[in-house]
Amino acid sequence: MPEPALLAHDLIRTLGTRRVLDGVSLTAAPGQRIGLIGENGAGKSTLLRLLAGTDEPDAGTVVRPPDLGFLRQEMPFDGASTIDDVIDDALRGAREDLAALDRLTRALTETPQDSPGYVGLLGEYGERLDHAQAHEAWDTDRRAEIVLTALGLGRLSHDRALGSLSGGQRGRLALAALLVRRPAALLLDEPTNHLDDAAAAFLEEHLRGLPGVVVVASHDRAFLDAVCTDLIDLDPAVSGPIRYGGNYTDYQAVKRAERERWRRRFAEEQEELADLRRSVAVTAHQVAPDREKRDNEKMGYGHAGGRVQKQISRRVRNAHHRLEQLERDQVHEPPEPLRFRAATLASDSPDGTLLSLRGVRVPGRLTLDHLDIAADERLLITGTNGAGKSTLLSLLAGRLEARGEVRRHRDLRVGLLTQETVFDRPARTVRETYELALGTERAESVPLRSLGLIDVRDLDSRVRDLSVGQRRRLALALLVANPPELLLLDEPTNHLSPRLSDELEEALGTTSGAVVVASHDRWLRSRWKGREVRL
Repeated sequence: MPEPALLAHDLIRTLGTRRVLDGVSLTAAPGQRIGLIGENGAGKSTLLRLLAGTDEPDAGTVVRPPDLGFLRQEMPFDGASTIDDVIDDALRGAREDLAALDRLTRALTETPQDSPGYVGLLGEYGERLDHAQAHEAWDTDRRAEIVLTALGLGRLSHDRALGSLSGGQRGRLALAALLVRRPAALLLDEPTNHLDDAAAAFLEEHLRGLPGVVVVASHDRAFLDAVCTDLIDLDPAVSGPIRYGGNYTDYQAVKRAERERWRRRFAEEQEELADLRRSVAVTAHQVAPDREKRDNEKMGYGHAGGRVQKQISRRVRNAHHRLEQLERDQVHEPPEPLRFRAATLASDSPDGTLLSLRGVRVPGRLTLDHLDIAADERLLITGTNGAGKSTLLSLLAGRLEARGEVRRHRDLRVGLLTQETVFDRPARTVRETYELALGTERAESVPLRSLGLIDVRDLDSRVRDLSVGQRRRLALALLVANPPELLLLDEPTNHLSPRLSDELEEALGTTSGAVVVASHDRWLRSRWKGREVRL
């Protein structure tokens, strides 16, 4: 029995005064795993809710399979419910299939083949059998244990109340319930949140093996690369959202080619504009009525001059027409990618060290015997949650006291991007915060809107009204606009779109200053070119 498709046509959704989705269509056939990407606020979660039916579009239609699963932010269970309650609910469909097959088997055995009801029973049995096979109903209990263990929940007692679980555990339990249930269409919103590397790899393998539809919104580039057969970029474009075939690596290649074509077209148009302006000016001078005739023009001028004047005038008109058209329709210059332009600080140390730690101890949080950071360092800090990554960055930034020896260059400027971003004057607007932090001259030379980190419509919003992600992006913008000699970044790709994360990584590879990054981002870690220290 073929799995049904998921279809959406011309969806429009307005939230408040902003039209989040404007005529979005989507066709997801069985076996397709579609990734939704784009900036925060582009409408990824909104589209998932419309596809799931938990929200209604202002216009447009959705045709969805009856057996659909949606990874919600909150599970539809109260805090007193147990893990067993959640798993039993996930297994209910499979158990109903098996019970129905037992009932129908008995009925078929007891019903003569030539009786009027036999054909109907046989048809019902076939439908139930197809459904049970598609959902692997005979293997559900074993599969439930495998999934719970793979997602880090295997050691939890099944009678644990949901209210006693952490937010991350509840999120993983909700994901486990969907994987156990195996619906015909699966909608996932940031499914790798709260997953370690092993759990994420398990999820990727599991999704690749599903026969139905998968639509997922994610910032996790490694996940998008491992799972997706198609990507839909919801960032605003002239022609609306764009669908790309292939995984994230394929998407990157297409975007690089698109940008190169854009850059080349812009350069060619600018060259043509310069030629046209020059041609119009020179030709106009040639046809000027008061220009004195040269000697070689005076003989026969009356006979041929009129025709020549007409030809030159026609060329001037044609050039003017093309110039006006090109000036009106020319493509805009491609936006500059993120760049950190830090000055390299000459080290006092003969080996080029900017900062060194010896025998450092922060009781209960960090123990580190030895670390040197050079002026051109590229250092990645990795480790499990609680290993001390954020503590180490705070120590390097001079925001934390520790036992042991910390020596730093006397002129060293350090910039730290923390996971929790706090601004001293949250009542100021984004624009005011940026200009006051950098100074007028610097803010004008590196306009905030040119960095692509803050939407233009948010420039006059108060900082206190920004989301957590928007505040982090503002803090990152301040570092990009005036980078220090030592740049410390704690989970820098959190809350960034895949495109901006790519730009940030490229920028980190080209800055002349020292960079220390703490990150769980599997894509970033797998491509890191510098040194790695695991805590």
